[in-house]
Amino acid sequence: MKNKEFNLPPVPAVLLAIISVQCGAAIAKTLFPALGAAGTASIRIGVSALILLLAYRPNLKQITPQQWKIVVPYGLSLGAMNLVFYFAIERIPIGLAVTLEFIGPLLVAIIGSRRIVDYLWVLLAAAGIVLIAPWTNSRIDTLGVLFALLAGALWAAYIVLGGKISKIMNSGQAVSTGMLFAALLILPFGFYENGLINLTPKLFGMGVALALLSSAIPFTLEMKALGQLPPRTFSILMSLEPAAASICAFIFLQENLTLYEILAVVCVVVASAGSTLTAKKMNT
Repeated sequence: MKNKEFNLPPVPAVLLAIISVQCGAAIAKTLFPALGAAGTASIRIGVSALILLLAYRPNLKQITPQQWKIVVPYGLSLGAMNLVFYFAIERIPIGLAVTLEFIGPLLVAIIGSRRIVDYLWVLLAAAGIVLIAPWTNSRIDTLGVLFALLAGALWAAYIVLGGKISKIMNSGQAVSTGMLFAALLILPFGFYENGLINLTPKLFGMGVALALLSSAIPFTLEMKALGQLPPRTFSILMSLEPAAASICAFIFLQENLTLYEILAVVCVVVASAGSTLTAKKMNT
């Protein structure tokens, strides 16, 4: 008897994924001093892989060659994206890192646009990103910026590959199999950095919470959404990430929002809402 999967509309799924990821980022920051960026990423992805493999129990023998060709690079891009992003936020503010990282999904949105109204939402989201980025900080780590941009390129690949695999493979099976390859890619970095040596029961418990909030829950939600939304619409919806990062920083880290950051939040919310309404009109 097959398990009945929990169904959630694609737009709420993306929004919940965003909130979950940003709450997880707050936990990750507290783990960096003890475990390091690679060690934290290893715990996050490794535990997520175990949770998802136990939850969905993918039968690797039944995966077709066509599915393997997409699910493997999907998992590798997923793992590399998270590892590189943690390297970025280890060096630069999380708001800037998320903003720079979003350039990848934004390019996916621009490339996939075919109508003037699509460019309107993209430009509005881009305006929000420009407003929210702390460009005035002259002491930004160059390597951190490069890591964030690389994470953005990997995020774009994750969106495109996720959209493809969701069409030919069950979402739970795809994300659990992909996470397995993500873990195989990241774990050696965690051991090389020696961050996992400092692991304690308390830190491991925080790592489990991080895995659930930052990987297992959001990646499953995103996979479901990617199967129902075009990559362009998904990418514009993800423009909420920089705003969500700043809001979570305000709530959990007591970082105040400036007027420009508040305006940025308004821009990205309107862009996301507008793209959603446009997509709904097209599908009715």
